[in-house]
This record gives sequence, C-alpha cells and structure tokens, in this order.
Amino acid sequence: MDLIQIKKLSFSYPSKKDTLKNINLKIEKGSFTCIVGENGSGKSTLLKCILGLNKGYTGEIKKETHIGYLPQKSEIQSNFPATIEEVVLSGTISNNVRSIFYKKEDKERAKQVMEKLGIYDIRKKCFADLSGGQQQRVLIARALCATKDIIVLDEPTNGLDPSISKQIYELLDKLKNEENITILMVSHDIERALNYADTVIELINGEITFVGKPQDFKLGGAK
Repeated sequence: MDLIQIKKLSFSYPSKKDTLKNINLKIEKGSFTCIVGENGSGKSTLLKCILGLNKGYTGEIKKETHIGYLPQKSEIQSNFPATIEEVVLSGTISNNVRSIFYKKEDKERAKQVMEKLGIYDIRKKCFADLSGGQQQRVLIARALCATKDIIVLDEPTNGLDPSISKQIYELLDKLKNEENITILMVSHDIERALNYADTVIELINGEITFVGKPQDFKLGGAK
C-alpha cells in the first residue's frame, strides 16, 4: 500500500524557479525512506509540499493518512516553556478539529508513546531543560501522536553528536520494525542513511536522480 503518491510535481519559489521539477514518487507503508542531496537541492521543499506547507505547486500529491512531522531544528523553539508531556500531547491537536480539549484516548496515546520512547518517567520536566537528543526524542513522540502510520522528519540529527545521531536512527528503525511506522526523512548524513534506509532518494537541483536500494547507490547517483 502506498501512503503517499506524487505525480509530476513541480514547484518554484518567487526568487528561485524550478526548485522541484517533475517529481514522481511513491512511499510504501512500512518503509524507511531517506532523501539525500546537497543543500539547496530541494529536499526540505519536497517535504513541505507533501505536508501542504508549500502552496502553488503543479502536479498531484495523494496522501492516505495523517502525517506526523518533525521540522528542522532551526525551526523549533528549543526554549519552549512547556513540559515534555505538554509538548507530546500537542501532537494530537490535528486530530481534535472540533475541540480545544484533549480527549481521554489522546492522553492514553501520549502515555503509550512516551513509555515506548523512554520519556514517560521524566514527562514533567521542562522541554527547554533537555539536551538536544532528548528534545528530538520528545518531538518524535509528538509526531507519533498525530498518526500511527507515517512520520516525516527534516534533518532530525542535524547538530547532534554522532553517538546521539546513531541513537535517533536506531529509534526510528525500531519504530519501523516493531510498530510498522513508515519513516520518510531528509538526511545530510548519507553514510548513516545508507545503513538504515530501505530506499534512498537523491535530489540534485530539484530533480530526482536516483531511487532505489542503498546498496545500489553511490555518491553522485546510481551505478
């Protein structure tokens, strides 16, 4: 089953034409897909089109489910004055279109996710007091509260120590294998992406130059 289907997607910013050009792509349920490429290649732009944050594209994007999202660290307020529990619970807001209150099932879902990610016992700690790696773990939990199917992550290990980055990848791999969570992420860490991803997508100048298995990929494109 394809959770996301993209056909002939193109997008331009007012200051930059052809940011994305004729993108055709399918994201299968239960897959771990990494999008790689140099800065300015269109990786984050593609994610934002999928999420509906970029308007005015041409082509077609079909989504079969809600999507949980973890944006780039630079877009996150790291000193946000809220507890871990409050941050995680806020991920359920998109599911409560007609209510400003959290439902019992939302609180239970948040509890399950926090337990799964090993942060339940510290749920009353302030988000701002956490390390970078802990904050990313909390934000992954928040994304999981929005969906049980697919989470989209934009450079989730950027700025983290290599050992912490490895832990984040291992966590995502565990979610895929044990919970059948589909992972779609942009990564600058190509070496680690090749170790964990089922599928690698390379973007160069807004165009897909490679889609396939990690073992068939090399820097600069397919063999």
